[in-house]
Amino acid sequence: MTNRLLSTLLVIFFSFGISLNTEAQRKKKKDTKKEAPKKSEPKKGEIQPYGKVVTKDHKTDEGLFKVHSKDTNFLFEIPDSLLNREMLMVTRIAKTASGIGFGGGKQNTQVLRWVKNKKQVLLKVVSHNVVADTILPVHEAVVNSNFEPILYAFPIKAFSKDSTATVIDASPLFEGDVQAIGFPQRSRKQYKISKMDKTRSYIDRISSYPQNIEIRNVKTYISAAPPSNSSVGSVTMELSNSMILLPKTPMKRRYFDERVGWFTSSQTDYGLDAQKSKSVTYLDRWRLEVKDEDLEKFKRGELVEPKKQIVYYIDRATPKKWRKYIKQGIEDWQVAFEAAGFKNAIIAKDAPTKEENPDWSPEDVRYSVVRYLASPIPNANGPHVSDPRSGEILESDINWYHNVMTLLHNWFFVQTAAINPDARSTQFKDEVMGRLIRFVSSHEVGHTIGLPHNMGSSVAYPVDSLRSAEFTKKNGTAPSIMDYARFNYIAQPEDKGVALMPNIGPYDKYAINWGYRPILDKSAKDEKTILNQWIKEKAGDPVYRFGHQQVGNIIDPSSQTEDLGDDAMKASAYGIKNLQRILPHLEEWTTEDGETYEDLKTMYGQVVGQFNRYMGHVSSNIGGVYEYFKTTDQDGAVYVHVPKEHQKRALQFVNSELFKTPTWLIDENIISKTQHSGIIERIRSLQVQTLNRVLKTGRLTRMIENETLNGTKAYSLIEMMGDLRKGIWSEVYANKTIDPYRRNLQRAHLDQLDFLLNKAKDQKAPRSDRGYFKQTAVTINQSDIKPVVRGELKRLQRDIKRSIPSARNTITRYHLQDAADRINNILEPNK
Repeated sequence: MTNRLLSTLLVIFFSFGISLNTEAQRKKKKDTKKEAPKKSEPKKGEIQPYGKVVTKDHKTDEGLFKVHSKDTNFLFEIPDSLLNREMLMVTRIAKTASGIGFGGGKQNTQVLRWVKNKKQVLLKVVSHNVVADTILPVHEAVVNSNFEPILYAFPIKAFSKDSTATVIDASPLFEGDVQAIGFPQRSRKQYKISKMDKTRSYIDRISSYPQNIEIRNVKTYISAAPPSNSSVGSVTMELSNSMILLPKTPMKRRYFDERVGWFTSSQTDYGLDAQKSKSVTYLDRWRLEVKDEDLEKFKRGELVEPKKQIVYYIDRATPKKWRKYIKQGIEDWQVAFEAAGFKNAIIAKDAPTKEENPDWSPEDVRYSVVRYLASPIPNANGPHVSDPRSGEILESDINWYHNVMTLLHNWFFVQTAAINPDARSTQFKDEVMGRLIRFVSSHEVGHTIGLPHNMGSSVAYPVDSLRSAEFTKKNGTAPSIMDYARFNYIAQPEDKGVALMPNIGPYDKYAINWGYRPILDKSAKDEKTILNQWIKEKAGDPVYRFGHQQVGNIIDPSSQTEDLGDDAMKASAYGIKNLQRILPHLEEWTTEDGETYEDLKTMYGQVVGQFNRYMGHVSSNIGGVYEYFKTTDQDGAVYVHVPKEHQKRALQFVNSELFKTPTWLIDENIISKTQHSGIIERIRSLQVQTLNRVLKTGRLTRMIENETLNGTKAYSLIEMMGDLRKGIWSEVYANKTIDPYRRNLQRAHLDQLDFLLNKAKDQKAPRSDRGYFKQTAVTINQSDIKPVVRGELKRLQRDIKRSIPSARNTITRYHLQDAADRINNILEPNK
């Protein structure tokens, strides 16, 4: 091969090689680019760098936790210092549809703690229901039987840059249907809720404050029985979940005594020196403590300011003209705290404007607020949030509904217009309504500082003392503003200058002193001896008596709502006289030119309703039993039957004022302008309510028991039944015409006797005979009730048949013939 050829071949090969190498490199680069590894996604459960989880797109709200939000995603950055700290979760209804509770209504309360566990943060539910001192051997058994359930588990997303906090995604907890922080089971059952609709549910916002986190979420539940807007087949509401950091050191407890009314918390303590598990109950109260520099002053009996005052802020939404009256109602309690040794213990402030403090919020747990709500609900209420470990009240928001003014107007009108010109209109002067607002403000604040209703207060004063200007200006109309002693319906027109409503009274001062006065250098247990002595010093004085509120069955007639004075018959007689004075002027005081008769109709209903209250106050004395809370170191009975003559007078009053048709209520002028029909039914309904109340099985059983225990000193069931029969069927014994109202009443009497003989059911004794709901146990088939009822029916049938031939007119005769046949059917229902 020639050199020339060889050179040519080498050039070609070299060129080809270069070309191949270039192509190979190009292909390699192409393949390399094609095969470059994808950006790796984090594995499930893998903890990421902080900057990849909390991005620049997140908005951060600083507070108890940092809350990072982006669209519908909410991250909690929980400091390590708050892990294992106890927090109180309070679930409330924030906004609701008609018929589903009310704004501010508490749904659930529980203690939670955040616990780190490997790559998770667990939200645990802490129970303080069962306890024992940590130094006792039984403590281990209590812990083992009280294991904290896990409410939710959160994967850890990241750690803070300085590794002192843990980031989790909190959204699933509040987006999901977690019943413990949602709509409770009792309500789900009521509205037949099957599940939550996630497509119509969402987190509205999460806000962080220095001592609490506020979560607002909208929940929509599929419902087979929605109370409103039934066409949508669901209920929607906005729920608030407030997560509140509990104090590191719990406040010293003060143990409860039922002789002084108080809202409480309780635990079962297995560490006590008792041969059974025992519940301990302690007061819910604010932490009022003496400053160290004021201890000697306090010991000398001088008034001192507490370390931390109770401060209420008036919501910005409150109309300006009412603010001063609400504030006065709050600060009226200062006199009660002075009795406990503190001055300026409770004060009211206007909420700062947005310009003054843009960060101020009523949701911040550091602020207790009177919240003004534009709502048709005619009410106000004063709930509070307390530490379940100690009873310390942490905050309270009084819900003030705009329409409470309607309630105040109607009460004040119907109870005082007969003697009070200021109440004789549909629109009160601002100063009159303001005084009423102050009254309600004081009452609701009383709840927020720990006091429940004291329904035993209003019977402390003699009836005629409430007609005295001197007495009522000094003492008000009841010893406690916590009773439902609304306004002075007893005072008559000639009683000039008489007070019309209660103020902070002697019982209120006594209760606040008992609950709040610091007892220095004593443990909670050692305090009990002193507290007991304070109660015994006032024992036997009705002014300082506590009477529990009763719901449903009224057993103790001295602890009723809306009553006044120590004698229901005398007080109600005065009240009826005032209603009779109001009625002829009702149109004049409730109508204006160009307006309809709607206000006249409303206030006529209020007159009828007030009359019905009087009948309830009186009739509850029949078969009644007084309840006087006592301890074993006090003499006398706890339960005392109402005296025979008092019961007998009560039935005579009902017979004469109600069962004898109250014709004064039947005002033809008012009826002609307010209703096309219904007055006969209205009177019948009034009479039947009281009649059925008198003939309740529990009441009759108590009368049987009273006679068994006390013989002829008791108002016997047979005697009461006879007096009732003679009152209701008096025309039969006097040979008189029976009008439509009385005919209806007599048939109602037969219907109730039929119920007692043939349809009444047994009643079981309640778990506790103390508290709001009381019930008397009855085994109906083995009781004397049926024989007595049967005997009454036979006697009445005999008397009716004797009177039929001498009936004064045809309708009376037909009625009596029908009554005799009805009795026959009751006695022999199967024929």
